[in-house]
Amino acid sequence: MIPWLGPGDEFPHPDRALLQPRGLLAAGGDLSAKRLLAAYRRGIFPWYSDGEPILWWSPDPRMVLYPGELRIQRSLRKRLKRQDYDIRINTAFTQVIRACAAPRKEHDGTWITTEMIDAYRALHTIGAAHSVETWINGELAGGLYGIAIGRAFFGESMFARSPDASKMALVHLVRHLESAGFGLIDCQMNTAHLARFGAREISRHSFLLQLAELVNYPQPEGVWPVPAHLPAEDK
Repeated sequence: MIPWLGPGDEFPHPDRALLQPRGLLAAGGDLSAKRLLAAYRRGIFPWYSDGEPILWWSPDPRMVLYPGELRIQRSLRKRLKRQDYDIRINTAFTQVIRACAAPRKEHDGTWITTEMIDAYRALHTIGAAHSVETWINGELAGGLYGIAIGRAFFGESMFARSPDASKMALVHLVRHLESAGFGLIDCQMNTAHLARFGAREISRHSFLLQLAELVNYPQPEGVWPVPAHLPAEDK
C-alpha cells in the first residue's frame, strides 16, 4: 500500500516506492507550488491521468542526461547548421505546455491535465518552470518545458509540429545548461528517444545523492531570461 497525502503531510522517502508499478510512491495531496517544488527537490514527480487521484513517483533506476554527455546524430547536426530557426526561452510557456498536452497519434489521452497546466503555469510565474522554444518562420514549431532548482533541471515534456523542432530545442537546452554549470537533467523514465541523446539510467540512490547537492547550489543569475512583455496568454 502507498500512503495517502493529506494537507501538510510530507512525502515518504523515495526508497518506499513500489516495485510494481515501478516507482509509485504516494497519492493525494495537491499541486501547489510549495508541494511541487518540495517533490522535485526530493526526486519525486506527479504523473496521473484524468479521473485518477494525483499520483507521485520516484522510479529506480532513474533516467538522466549529464550535459557533458550530450550526443547529437549526424542528421540533426546538419539540421542545426542551417540556422533557419530561432531558439527562444520563456517567451511562450503556456503555448508550449498546451501543445505538450495535446493528444498524440500514438496515445488516446494525455497526462498533462488542466490542473497540471495551471500548476506549472504558476511555477512559471514564480520563475521555477521554463520553456525552450523552436520558432520557424515566426511560428512556434516545437519546444519543451521543465523545472529548474539550483543546478538541476527536471524535464517534463516536449512537442514538435515540424521535423526535429523539439530535438533542436533539447540540444539548445543542454548546451545552455552546461554553460551555466548545471549538473544533470532528470529525464525520469527510460526512453529510446532520450537514450539517443546520451541519457542513461542510474540508480535512484545515486540520483538522490547527486540531487541533494545540486538543488542547494545557487542558480546562476540571468540563466533564465524573462521577456519584458509576455504574450497575453502567458500572463
